[in-house]
Amino acid sequence: MEYKNQTENRAFQEMLQAAVKRLQNRSGEDLAAKSGAVFHSSRNVLEVLSFYETIEIQLPEFRINSNMDEWHYLILLHYLDMADGTEGSQKLITFGNLKDGLIRGTKFDRTAEQKLEKLLQDKDPEKIQKACKNLGAEFTETKADLCAVFPVLPRYPVTLKIWFADEEFPVSGKIFLQDHADHYLSVEDAVTVGEILLQKLSEAFSSL
Repeated sequence: MEYKNQTENRAFQEMLQAAVKRLQNRSGEDLAAKSGAVFHSSRNVLEVLSFYETIEIQLPEFRINSNMDEWHYLILLHYLDMADGTEGSQKLITFGNLKDGLIRGTKFDRTAEQKLEKLLQDKDPEKIQKACKNLGAEFTETKADLCAVFPVLPRYPVTLKIWFADEEFPVSGKIFLQDHADHYLSVEDAVTVGEILLQKLSEAFSSL
């Protein structure tokens, strides 16, 4: 899915307008409480951490202070709209395990593995770790060789597990969500989040 440069895309603009319209009926306090954002009532601003950047959203227009990719912006609005405050259990699931994820999610799981193998080949572990860190990732201990957790949205972390190449197998990677992900984004939006992460990783490697 190509998610960049959609300014002239009428369908995209309609989705954006619909998302803003739905949110305009909600209070900043309510949105913050359910999404994990911070609401500054004195300025009527919602503050949301996404990857390495703090995004300020001006209410009631829901304008942002960032030149964020347009699909990323739409995902942020959908997240604020859907968020219901559900806490995660830290249990990880694949995209195929999402509600309605059997076709769209499973397809993305396969696509992501293929893209990661291509993206990570010939990259040394130190470079991979640095690229993840530059996107705001924190690292946790798992059975994988590297496990990076990206703060994509306040209650929507995305986990990347990587197994480095050895004599038998090439480098491989898998992307996971937490088991409460369905309370914050639809499967279509979740897949877009995965695509944004892959794009950002590619850009992070290019800038090293």
